[in-house]
Amino acid sequence: MNSETHFFDIRLARTESDLKAAQRLRYRVFVEELGGDGPLVDHDARLEMDEFDPVVDHLCLIDNRRSVEDLDHVVGVYRLLPGDRAAEFGRFYCDGEYDLTPMRECGRSVLELGRSCVDPEFRGGSGMFLLWNALADYVLDNGIEILFGVASFHGTDATMLAPSLSWLHHEHLAPEGLRPVALPEGYQRMDLIPVDRLDRREAMVGMPALIKAYLRLGGLVGEGAFIDHDFNTTDVFLLMDTKAMSEKHRKFYEGRRQEK
Repeated sequence: MNSETHFFDIRLARTESDLKAAQRLRYRVFVEELGGDGPLVDHDARLEMDEFDPVVDHLCLIDNRRSVEDLDHVVGVYRLLPGDRAAEFGRFYCDGEYDLTPMRECGRSVLELGRSCVDPEFRGGSGMFLLWNALADYVLDNGIEILFGVASFHGTDATMLAPSLSWLHHEHLAPEGLRPVALPEGYQRMDLIPVDRLDRREAMVGMPALIKAYLRLGGLVGEGAFIDHDFNTTDVFLLMDTKAMSEKHRKFYEGRRQEK
């Protein structure tokens, strides 16, 4: 077994300790590291929480060397909200930032991804790879056809993000029938630089690693970014049609299923 991963486990949160440890990791990343906040954040307990936590599935990367009692055993997390469950709850998280009419009317099975984060100690290593493998299993198990969610740039000054935002708009805009639009109260144009003046290298240097990963899998973006002052981020809507995934990645995911 790979020496870098033998101490990892990955599972949906199954205990109150798993959930609180996921919220503790989110607090360290989104509040302490990135300066975010929110109405349900518990600063005394150092837990980043919101009203979606009781509804979603929390896909957790577990470091078995860390203490469950101290709530530091979750070192990576993805929050997953299937479309049917969102319908029962009444909304998706992204409804607060984007008009999701195209998602609701597409007639296909959808899954919202959110609150993705990894402990700084494990970024750039095998932890995110394990999370993505487990996410692929979840997608296949539940017959998901479209994945979507918001991904964030740190900071709210769009001029500093202009090369990356403009590249996403000009090169990766979703087709109109699947293209959510940012809500007016937080809307930020993304086409800040004309296409003939774009520098791909400059755009990619400023692009968060998670967004780059989605683009490699055929990810597309909605219209407009959303400025989230509570979380000190500039958010873009990302969607991935599993039918449009590259044959390479599709075979990889299906191959993993056959090995089980």
